[in-house]
Amino acid sequence: MSCYCINPFCDNRQNPNDIENCLSCGTSLLINDRIRLVEPLRELADNPFNYFEVFEVNDVSTQWNLGYKRRVMKVLKWDTPNLVKLIEHESLALQLIQHSNIPKSTEDDFFTFVPKNSRLTLHCLVMDKFEGENLEQWIESNGRISQSLALKWLRQLVEILDTVHRSDFFHRDIKPSNIVLQPNGQLALIDFGTARRLTNTYLAKVSGSGGTNKGRGGRYEVTSVVTPHYTPLEQINGQAVPQSDFYALGRTFVELVTGLKLMELPIDNKTGNLIWRNKATHIDKPVASFIDELMAQLPGQRPQTTRVILQRLEKLPQQIKNYRLANSKIFKFSKYTLIGLLSILGIFLSIPLAANYLVAQGERAEAANDSQSAQYFFDSAIKLNPSAKLAISKYYLDKASQLMLTGDIKVAKNNYEFSIKYNNQNIDAYNLLGITCQQLSDSECVKNVYRRLFQLHPNDWKLYYNLGHYYDEQGDYGLAKQEYNIAIKMSDNAIIAINNLSRLNIKTGDYNAAISLAKSALQRTKDPVIQAALYKNLGWASLAKNEISNAEKYLEKAISLDGQRIDTYCLLSKVQEALGKIEDARISVEVCLLARYTDSDIFIWRQELLDRILEK
Repeated sequence: MSCYCINPFCDNRQNPNDIENCLSCGTSLLINDRIRLVEPLRELADNPFNYFEVFEVNDVSTQWNLGYKRRVMKVLKWDTPNLVKLIEHESLALQLIQHSNIPKSTEDDFFTFVPKNSRLTLHCLVMDKFEGENLEQWIESNGRISQSLALKWLRQLVEILDTVHRSDFFHRDIKPSNIVLQPNGQLALIDFGTARRLTNTYLAKVSGSGGTNKGRGGRYEVTSVVTPHYTPLEQINGQAVPQSDFYALGRTFVELVTGLKLMELPIDNKTGNLIWRNKATHIDKPVASFIDELMAQLPGQRPQTTRVILQRLEKLPQQIKNYRLANSKIFKFSKYTLIGLLSILGIFLSIPLAANYLVAQGERAEAANDSQSAQYFFDSAIKLNPSAKLAISKYYLDKASQLMLTGDIKVAKNNYEFSIKYNNQNIDAYNLLGITCQQLSDSECVKNVYRRLFQLHPNDWKLYYNLGHYYDEQGDYGLAKQEYNIAIKMSDNAIIAINNLSRLNIKTGDYNAAISLAKSALQRTKDPVIQAALYKNLGWASLAKNEISNAEKYLEKAISLDGQRIDTYCLLSKVQEALGKIEDARISVEVCLLARYTDSDIFIWRQELLDRILEK
């Protein structure tokens, strides 16, 4: 049996188990007077981007490990502020979230250790280890899972997430390899290294002004965490929310019910949705639609809480029965019988009740893909009670949202238009139609939707901001500036529009205008997150004008207000290099290059940094 040295720079880390100090570097093999490293659970590769090492450990002191449970220890090799924050957050999360299927860790399980003859401070986190194999390993051995097992496992994981979210955390990295199937049949959720606490400060960063209840948030940056194929767009953009966990959960279950890696499944080029149902024909449509809803592109289109998901899971068995009945021969025969009884219903039921009944029959007919009968029921309901239009409008709205989830985006657009036809005051329908048209790259449709929204709410500056944001994302900076300017003129609260307009002026070379806008906005807000974004713009514009001292002052101010702004570190590294502050520049470069982030500007600045490094 062997014991491993904790020093990541040791030449020969494997040692006999019966010695006190490493034979190669002399570092103590008993960490913090209690921990011995039994074996690495990840390859001990000399890779600068492999920030953490993970070991199974023997925690020899019963003071911390009553009953001698198997434990693991994560060791942070890099002593950089952002990475230290990550492991500190993980320690806090494991201390505060109390659930039998989440690793246990105490305050004493987080400590630092300095190897012999080293100035490197290692941050160590010890936690309990779950027996069993993760679902990535399990699926490779056993293949895809049944619908009944999928529902069972989904409930277990949502109940765990319910505890996590109610503890004001969200996980941000749900995937099969982070879920362990224990010998008792229970699932455990592990690896809280990217968990985030849901604080008011965090919400301010990701919400911003001008967001809609359909998931379109602000543009303030937060360090992002990305696992390809499992991470939703808002999280890639540094704006993760609790509903981001649901997206990853849905993607995880697609992999489980198909038995295929997500990279093996095709993607709808227009919507970005996975095309997977034909690989899981044993999954009934209500369950498949629910999984697709978890993976909706916008967080506002997903279930909003774990409680909602658990309630929906309660209803799924009956929905499965209804679906199977609707596709049976008996139902298709009885449908025509019901049509013949329509006139009798008006006699024996009150008009509102009869209209409600007819609407319900129309919905059932639509669910059975019998549009002709559905239209007959709907028309009959409106004849009996014109107010039935509202219920029908809602039906088409819900149906369109479901179609969006399944990738039938053009049909979804038609249903949003039907929803508006039956209720032309339906703001939700207009907003979702606008999003659909954006995904179809139908700019004329987008413009028409906003024209109608402007008629319904002519004084809402957020609508102009949202349209500007759309043009901004399309790279049409001229039209984006036009809409941002309208929003700014309409309201003193449109600070986010000023920030975005300032940023666009920098990208288009109008640095003086960008500086003037940012300074004017700073006088109108006390929000440190917004102020940090504005100071970042001032630093960026000053750097572009070669006003290096001003750039340094503004960028350092931005970081003091919001240390999570990775883009500011990238810009600051350029400034510090120009000023000859090479050691400071090295630290800023390290943060810029190593922090997990996917903002498009950061990609450009990172490439510039790498190009300069390679030239040298």
